[in-house]
Formats: sequence, structure tokens, C-alpha cells
Amino acid sequence: MPTLLALETSCDESAAAVVRDQRVLASAVASQVEEHARWGGVVPEIASRRHVEALPALIEQVMQQSGVAFAELDAIAATAAPGLVGALLVGSVTGRSLARLYGKPFLGVHHLEGHLCSVQLGEPLPPGPYLVLLVSGGHTEMIRVDGPGCYQRLARSRDDAAGEAFDKVARLLGLGYPGGPAIQAAAEHGDPTRFVLPKGRVSQPGGGFHPYDFSFSGLKTAVLRLVNQLKADEAAGGEPFPIADVAASFEQVVADVLVERTTRCVRDQGLSTLVMVGGVAANRRLRQRLEQRCSALGIQWRLAPLAYCTDNAAMIAVAAEQRFAAGARSAIELAVAPRLALEEAPVLYEPQAPF
Repeated sequence: MPTLLALETSCDESAAAVVRDQRVLASAVASQVEEHARWGGVVPEIASRRHVEALPALIEQVMQQSGVAFAELDAIAATAAPGLVGALLVGSVTGRSLARLYGKPFLGVHHLEGHLCSVQLGEPLPPGPYLVLLVSGGHTEMIRVDGPGCYQRLARSRDDAAGEAFDKVARLLGLGYPGGPAIQAAAEHGDPTRFVLPKGRVSQPGGGFHPYDFSFSGLKTAVLRLVNQLKADEAAGGEPFPIADVAASFEQVVADVLVERTTRCVRDQGLSTLVMVGGVAANRRLRQRLEQRCSALGIQWRLAPLAYCTDNAAMIAVAAEQRFAAGARSAIELAVAPRLALEEAPVLYEPQAPF
């Protein structure tokens, strides 16, 4: 049962965790949300500085809470790609320095592989293969998982990720950042059927539409037009701007699009299990809609635990543990890559650092 210390600093969450055999011994996250909210989004330079400030205390905290000494660790891991380059460097340099200091193997982990593995921190998974819906601030993808490290992307968003759409619509509604929790709160008592919004589709070169890919830019534009019209009506003496209904209608159409296309892909692939992970997977309406649809279609479903939907180091540790068990190690000279496709994750474990 390997024991790993893992670090996650790909964006605006500083995190550390100690995991043994997919069991979290300690996990801690330092959020920067309030600071970035002032700017309406993540400011890379600020994120990097806050990681430098937060990471030492987080590492000390999880090591103490886990009761594990550095000498007892089997390996040390850190997110190496993709993400903000400065933020990634903070975690990578820290992880590699600790690995050198204590003579431990180092593993650089792909952030999306961490999300894929986050579901393993909850209920046991049914036998594979299965389909994963990864929905986060920067990614919306369907990925077929045939086994550890065996991934095939079947669909993606062609423009905004679902999380980005939530952020942009939240700004249109004056709800602040991050958009997901803000819209969920505003939509709680709204009518999700009041406004009909478009389910963006992606055209195929030969005609027709892609059956699985997503597009959220048209939905954002439709909400913008709706908001402008409703505010003009209010200014002309009409009813007060129905922010709860707009938020609920937007949230509902995003949930419907994600669930409808994903369950269609599961059936077309001849699979029986659907997994949902990522920060947007914490959305209550989306989770409820997925459960209802899968139950109606006889599809087994698993959701990442709420505590591990958003960025965290425990999921990075599980991904690293999986690679470590297969004999993978990263070169201690491994740097970071702000852009790296999930299918390219094996390069992180080549004997010679690819970057």
C-alpha cells in the first residue's frame, strides 16, 4: 500500500494531501476565490504568489494530520500539466525539491487524469470500461476509460467549457465570481421552465450536427439578449428583473445538454456505466438530472464525492498512486506544460524529461 504526498497548484487552489491505497489520510485546500473575485476571474500572477505563500503551511498541515513522516512516504507527486504555467511551477518545484531532499521518487501528474481518478475516492467503481463526463471551469469532455491510463476522448466543447459559461452568465446577471455557486444560489427558487434557451449544437462538415460535442457560446449570447430585453422592459415600467428565473433556466438547459448527450454516448458506445467528475459536477441540478436520467435508462452512475469535485490534491495523489503501482516514475528534471492533451499524459513518465 504506497503512501504518497501530492500537491495541486494548477490554477487558483493551493492543495496538499497524503493518500494511502486510495484512502485520504489528510487533505487541505487554500482557496483564492475571494481575492480573484475582485477581478472577475483568475489573475495568473496573483495565483502564483499565493501558491508560494500557502503551500508550505499546507504541506506541514497534512503531514501532521496524517501522522506520516517524510521518511515513510513512497513517493511525492505534483500536478505538471495543464494549467497556468507560473502556478504549476510552484507545485512542481516544491514537489521535486522535497523528492530530492528525502530521496523519494517523483511523479508529475496530468490534472485531468486527477479529475478522472477523483471518483475513486468515493464508492467503488463497477468494472470498466465506462464513460466519464468531465465538467470543470476549463474543460468539458467525454472520455472513455478502458483501464488505468487508457483514455479516449469522444467529445468536447468547441468553445467555452461549461464552467466558463457559468462564470460569464453570472457576470451578466451581476452575481459575481465564481459563477457556478452564484448561479446555483440564485436559481434555487427560480422557474427553470420560464425561458426557452438554445441547446447549442456543433455542425459537421458533411452536414448535420455532431451527436456529442458541446457549444456554449450561443447560449451565453442568448442569455445576454434576454437580460438586455428584460432590463429594458423593467426600465419601461414592467415587472422587476426576474434574476432567479433567468438563472434557473440557464442552469437547467446546461444540465439537460450535458446529460442528454452523455447518456446518448454511453448507449451508443455499448457501455453500462457513466461517471461525472470536475468542479461543475458539484452543481445540485446537474447531479439530480444525471441521477434521474441514468435511473430511467438503466445506466449505472457514479459521481465524484462533493469534497473532491473541485481542484484538490487527493485526486492528484490517487492518479499518481495508479501510475506508481504500474512502475511509472517521472524524471526529476521534469518541468511543466500549460497545454498538454490527456492522451499525451504518458510523456510525463519518460526517462528523459520531455520539457
